[in-house]
Amino acid sequence: VEEINAQPWPVDFTAQWSYRPRLVPADLKATLVTVVPRNVTISLLTRHDDLYQYVIDITVQRKLAQESAEEINQLVELVEAMAAYFRGRRLASMPGVTCVTVEHDPIYSVDQLEELRCFTSVLSLTFQALCP
Repeated sequence: VEEINAQPWPVDFTAQWSYRPRLVPADLKATLVTVVPRNVTISLLTRHDDLYQYVIDITVQRKLAQESAEEINQLVELVEAMAAYFRGRRLASMPGVTCVTVEHDPIYSVDQLEELRCFTSVLSLTFQALCP
């Protein structure tokens, strides 16, 4: 969350952290960016070292005013900018942690767009750390 909020993005928002976001489309008048921890995998690398992989989901949501291509493009570009920013990046507050995988799925939820006129996109980041 700190790393996201410290950067200039093409859309204004303040990211927040949550274990389980519960959102109603009426609450999404502004762009909402939520960071949710998804899973941790610990692998034995050597007899003395473990490899930790943390998957963090970043969800971008906003209730669309007109469901125009311009509105959707702006939000897709935001998520793509985040993907480009994190790919291969070491976190400023944790330099031993590197983003090794970026997955953008779904690029946007067709169901939420059709049923709720709500843009929802999920970016999954896998961070890796070697721990002796």
